[in-house]
Amino acid sequence: MSLRPGKDPADFNRRSQGALPGLMGMQVTELKEGRVVIALDVRPELMAPNGFLHAGTIVSLADTAAGYACIAHLPEGAESFTTIELKANMLGTAREGSIRAEAKPVHLGRTTQVWDAIVYAGTSDKPLALFRCTQLILYPKK
Repeated sequence: MSLRPGKDPADFNRRSQGALPGLMGMQVTELKEGRVVIALDVRPELMAPNGFLHAGTIVSLADTAAGYACIAHLPEGAESFTTIELKANMLGTAREGSIRAEAKPVHLGRTTQVWDAIVYAGTSDKPLALFRCTQLILYPKK
């Protein structure tokens, strides 16, 4: 399945404004066929009370990367998607700097898509979290 025409990082960064990804400060930095990368600066309001990065911050970043990847790779005739399952394994944390999620497809079907996202700290190649998301592809009602 190929990348939909007209989709680029600027399109998704505009889409984020006024919604959770924009409020959190997520920025799409790369979008190409079979890959989406989103970065987020670690800030105090994204931390848990224990001083570590909140798991919800990591899941939100990974879920957004998988969701934007799905939108960018919707099959012909599809209008949107909804997440039907997600799973995250936390392997580490970050207290400063930035984190990034890199989403890649596992399955690109006409009715479902499955995306894996790995969350990293800054430019490190050591994963902070592994994430899998299954999306149901939505078509216009007839």
